Amino acid sequence: MPTDDYRAIELLARTPYGRVSASLRALPFTAVTRHIVVDGRLLLRLHRGYGYHRALDGNVVAYEADNANSGAADTWSVQFTGTARAIAPTPDEFEQFGRTPRLADGEPFDPVFLRIEPEFVKVHHLSDVPVFRYAHSA
Repeated sequence: MPTDDYRAIELLARTPYGRVSASLRALPFTAVTRHIVVDGRLLLRLHRGYGYHRALDGNVVAYEADNANSGAADTWSVQFTGTARAIAPTPDEFEQFGRTPRLADGEPFDPVFLRIEPEFVKVHHLSDVPVFRYAHSA
């Protein structure tokens, strides 16, 4: 695994949520999803009720996570692209996800899980980022 890939995996392990993007009937969509890192792959948990898992399963997807809202002076972003596959997580993987949300858009959260095999991984860094201070000043 290239050095940039290791760095990306390390950064993804630091944040619990990111965004998965794909297309559904030729229309792009992005969904916030919980992720964990297992053996250099991303495992995602999202709400089955959205139906996004049907568009993701077996298709190339883009996943992005970052620390943009952390207030840190240095911001990183990880782009992780690969093929998503529906999975049944092992008991250990299921436990790593932590507590399942109670509701999704007012409906009981029904988890569905996907694994992304990495095909393209990229890490981006911004240093001395002033935007957070400006966006949140009163």
